[in-house]
Amino acid sequence: MPGRTVGGVESSEQVVEWSVVPSGIGPLLLVATRRGLVTVGFHARPAVRDATLGLLGTRLGAEPVEAPDSALLAEPVRQLAAYFAGELREFSLGLDWSLSSGFHREVLRELASGVPYGTVVEYGDLAARVGQPGAAQAVGAAMGSNPLPVVVPCHRVVESGGGLGGFGGGLETKRQLLALEGILPRPLF
Repeated sequence: MPGRTVGGVESSEQVVEWSVVPSGIGPLLLVATRRGLVTVGFHARPAVRDATLGLLGTRLGAEPVEAPDSALLAEPVRQLAAYFAGELREFSLGLDWSLSSGFHREVLRELASGVPYGTVVEYGDLAARVGQPGAAQAVGAAMGSNPLPVVVPCHRVVESGGGLGGFGGGLETKRQLLALEGILPRPLF
């Protein structure tokens, strides 16, 4: 991975840039590295934002820098705005998967590539897709640890029998996302 040039010398230091953007479900914290989008955080009011950024600094090995005009964030901002406007059905972003590993990463990658806009999958079915039938609870844990919600659409994973299941952004946020995609009816008010 090429580094950035500082004083004519290429640098390999980690770069972590962030911004808070408005969305149809409230403010989102977007964080990117040179590899791609690394985090999408819900309800990004100051206390939540600061706590998330503190943890990310430790996990990524670099202090996150606020960069509202970041070139690293320009395309994620554009695509998320288009998604919430109902104009984008599939994200095509570079993603930095460094915050997930093992089974969780495998499940999240399958979710990102195999569960399209406007559809849902049950926890157990997603477990079977990655060769682990019977691992529905482990899939639930993977959804709960998803660092890239919305873009990696954990809101599309539901319980067998049609229950919504859990959601890190709260069930009302999950309902809003499923309504945006036409899976649930939009609320009347």
